[in-house]
Order: sequence, then C-alpha cells, then structure tokens
Amino acid sequence: MSDFSKYRVMELPRNVIIGHGVLPGIPKDCKRLGLPKSALLVVDEVTKKIAGIEIEGYLQDAGFDVDMVSIGEADAETIAEVEEQAKENHTGFLLGIGGGRPIDVAKCASFNIKRHFISVPTAASHDGIVSGRASVLVDGVKKSLEAQSPIAVVADTEILASSPFRMLAAGCGDIISNKTAVLDWKLAQRLRNEEYSSYAATLSEITADLLIEQADQVMPGVEESAWNVVKALTASGVAMSIAGSSRPASGSEHKFSHALDMIAEKPALHGEQCGIGSIMMMYLHGGNWQSIRDALKIIGAPANAEEAGLTREDIIQALVKAHDIKPERYTILGYHGLTQEAAERLAEKTGVI
Repeated sequence: MSDFSKYRVMELPRNVIIGHGVLPGIPKDCKRLGLPKSALLVVDEVTKKIAGIEIEGYLQDAGFDVDMVSIGEADAETIAEVEEQAKENHTGFLLGIGGGRPIDVAKCASFNIKRHFISVPTAASHDGIVSGRASVLVDGVKKSLEAQSPIAVVADTEILASSPFRMLAAGCGDIISNKTAVLDWKLAQRLRNEEYSSYAATLSEITADLLIEQADQVMPGVEESAWNVVKALTASGVAMSIAGSSRPASGSEHKFSHALDMIAEKPALHGEQCGIGSIMMMYLHGGNWQSIRDALKIIGAPANAEEAGLTREDIIQALVKAHDIKPERYTILGYHGLTQEAAERLAEKTGVI
C-alpha cells in the first residue's frame, strides 16, 4: 500500500481576459461563470473614476444589483467594513478595481466571507492582481496574508497603457525579482529541506527571463507592452497558486522591500524596491546581477537609491533589518542577516548607493 500523502488545492483563475476595451464584456463573463446577480465593487477615489463607474453601469444595464464602496487604506479595519457591507447587501461576489489596495481588500474580504472575487487591474504594478496573497496593514505593519484567488481577471490594456508608466515599470521590477526569489527557494530546499515545486519555480523563472530578454519592448503608452507585462504578472500569480505559497515570487528581495516600507520616510513602489533588492540579492547569490540592473535601466525602472527617491541610510538599514521580516522564510540572508559593514559594501558594489 502506498504511503504517498501529499495534498494541495491549487486555486487558479477560470478566466483571464486581457485586451483592448474588454470592460463592457464583464456582465457576460459573470454570467458565463455562473456568478450571482448581486455584486459589490471595491474601488478607491481614483479607480472609481477610471473604471468603477463604467463597470457599475455595464452590470446594472445587464440586470445586476450593484453596490460600490470606496476605500482608503488596505488594512484590517477596512476589510472588516467591506465584509459587513457585503453581508448586509447579500452580495454574491466582489470585484476589486484598482492597482493594489482595492484588489487586496476585495480578495481578503471575499476570502473571509467565502465569496468569489474578480480582479480588474487599472495598473500593472505588481503580481498581486492574480495571486492568492494580499498585502495588508495589520497594527501598522504591512503583512502578506492568505486571501481569495480571483475566479477571473479582466485586464483592459487601453486602461493599463494609459496609467502612469512608472506603474508598469514597477510591475516589471516585481516580475524580474522572481529570479532571486527562486534562488532563495532552492537554497531553502537544500539547506532546510523545504518543500519545493520545480514546476512553479520553472514557470516563475522563465517569466522573469522573458521579461529581461524583452526589456527594450516595454514602452510608455503602448498597449502591447501592457499586454506582455500583464501576461507575465498572470504567470507569476499562477506559479504561486501551483506552489501553494508566494515562494516562487517572494524571497530576500521582498524582505528588503518590506523593510524599506517600515524604514523609509517615503518608500518607493513595491515593484521598484523589489527590483533594486533583486540586484543586490543576486550579487549575494553569485549570479549575474548586472543583467537585472541593465534590464531595469532599459525599461526605465529605478536601479539605485537616488532614482527611487530613497536615501543611502534607507538602503543600508533595510538590508540590515531585512532578515527579520517573515523570519520563517529562509533566504540568502540567513537567520542573522548582514552587518552594517557588509550592507554598505553590498550596496556600493552593485551601485545601489
């Protein structure tokens, strides 16, 4: 009799709709998925104007009961408020419309009240638009929480291409940083016997490699650029679903980014910080850190502290403290991290400071 006992649930989007002018098709997509006729749209004040009101109209014209909530921060209190509104309105499913916070709130609320969730990104700035993880403020500290994977992703390339190019470039940084995340995962598998998925790791790594190779094709205001970046972000999210964790896309470079969020007076975008972190973490791994730096420069994403609006002290202190972020996740930083002197040498050697 076999003693094989592995078990995993992989939650993947059933539909991924990417293209020009796809928002009017959302009601048909909802019906095709068999979703209930009542929806709660989670937006912020910006994304409400960009796509929220438009989507509300399409759903209402198709006979859906629609409510909309505009949120400020993605924190535990806001999530609880959205959950309460969804329950009071007997909401059948949620749509998160935005770049980060509305999607994170919608995916957490839908997870907690067991409803489906549709992701409608208005900016391609990170892979959270597809993943089953959410970045949420808990007691003033940003944490990565388990959340609902979207049943569908609807990405309008016209909207994504018209968003600030900085957002698209940040999304590229988040994808490229998969390179060091996978190396950290392999290291944890060898040194700590951590469970490792070669399928998830390969998908994540290939996605990053393709983006590095095609860095010169990422351009402002070009829908095909938005198309390629969203496909890469989707693949990264799928890799996490296959792995059952964020391991394929989050390692030491993400620890560095989260440390910056706590230290810097004005942090850069998440993907920007991960890209810069990946340059330095690849150096620690003994890999081709120059290729990551060069790809970021070609795309137009920051490759050093000055370009990201960060200070020398921000970078050094984040490097020193990064190992304390999510300490159970083993990376190239180990359990004790870098000394002040080692952090300074690393940042200077790679040109980050």
